Amino acid sequence: MREFFQLLRRNRNYRYTWMGQIVSEIGDNFNNIAVFALAMALTHSGMVVTGVLLARAVPAIAMGPVAGVLLDRLDRKQIMIASDLMRVLVALGFIFSVTTQRIWVLYLFSTLLMVASPFFTAGRSAILPTIANEDEIHTANSLTQTTQWMTLTVGTFLGATVVAIGYKWAFIFNALSFVFSAWCIWHLRAPDAHGFRAQHKAHVEDEVIRPWHEYREGLRYMRSVPLVLAIALLSVGWAMGGGAAQILFTLFGELVFNRGASGIGIIWGCAGLGLLFGGVLANWLGKWLSFDAYKLIVFIDYLIHGAAYVAFSRAQRFDMALLFIFVSRSGIAVNSILNYSYLLRTVTNRYRGRVFATIETLTWTMMMVSMMGAGIASTHYSPRVIGTVAGVLSSTTAIFWGWANWSGRLPLPSVAGASLVATDVYRDPRV
Repeated sequence: MREFFQLLRRNRNYRYTWMGQIVSEIGDNFNNIAVFALAMALTHSGMVVTGVLLARAVPAIAMGPVAGVLLDRLDRKQIMIASDLMRVLVALGFIFSVTTQRIWVLYLFSTLLMVASPFFTAGRSAILPTIANEDEIHTANSLTQTTQWMTLTVGTFLGATVVAIGYKWAFIFNALSFVFSAWCIWHLRAPDAHGFRAQHKAHVEDEVIRPWHEYREGLRYMRSVPLVLAIALLSVGWAMGGGAAQILFTLFGELVFNRGASGIGIIWGCAGLGLLFGGVLANWLGKWLSFDAYKLIVFIDYLIHGAAYVAFSRAQRFDMALLFIFVSRSGIAVNSILNYSYLLRTVTNRYRGRVFATIETLTWTMMMVSMMGAGIASTHYSPRVIGTVAGVLSSTTAIFWGWANWSGRLPLPSVAGASLVATDVYRDPRV
């Protein structure tokens, strides 16, 4: 924890990015609670909630490649600010769903919100190696992801409180959170004359207007660096079971343990605590792990995650189920932070937007498939059976990773695609 405070104190750019992250992500959870609660209040149909989820997932998947190309072509700081400002208008647009009582308004603005989001989320990952030096990058990544899990827990609780006061207030706070986020990103100082724009070789005119060509170039780059490709595939493998969890936690709280809404909340709360614990543990581990030790930890962690998820699905006692989901989520947090730290060190600046946007898109796609599969399966099989299958599927990623590692297919890559020293670091001049 001491490293987190030191990073925030000495790195001005990261401090502003982190402040914007906290407020905007809490605002996102206000929006989620308000939209899902309003959808149920207007229709009393769970299918409408599914429709809202799809309205958010599909555009996020579709816009990922576009966001990746633009983030590697234009100034990332300006794109992130534009994304925030667009989301201000969209967040305020949700108020029309309250005044008109029309469900299609929720679908429309849910779609528009996720059209803009990938430009910010992938952009934040892409600029992190620019605002944090080689010594800071692992701690910055750990704090960014741990903060995301913390705001999910805190924001969900606060969002439910605000929604009880009124839907409009939740949407207004969400809009203001994007204003604050844009203000924070506006305060970032450029590291050099190129600002937050990736450097490129000269492009002929026909290449500049061919975004698909540039996106395929990013895919070729991912294939050329085995570790980057393997981490991307790990995210997809985890999502095969991870997407089902979005539905299974509700089914276990309501149907398996018969504890109603409080049971659902307790399960999600223990999962959140596991993520936070794993985040702190990963930050400590990443300080001393060698590359070979890191690869072994990833293999072991995915086995632990899958086994604990299966144990959660089979547990007969509620307290034991909570323990197993805590362990499962701790393992996922450790792997997520360690993997992204290597991505941030490895991926060259020119391709960061496309790489992170592609991984986000692939994960979203598999999450959606997993959620839909779990929803359909729930009409034929018990939650325990579905959870067991989801846990086994998530563990298969350990087999893939172990095979790639021990067959010599995961060599140590160069840092930032160039050398073992970060090439685009910015330190606060006041330190």
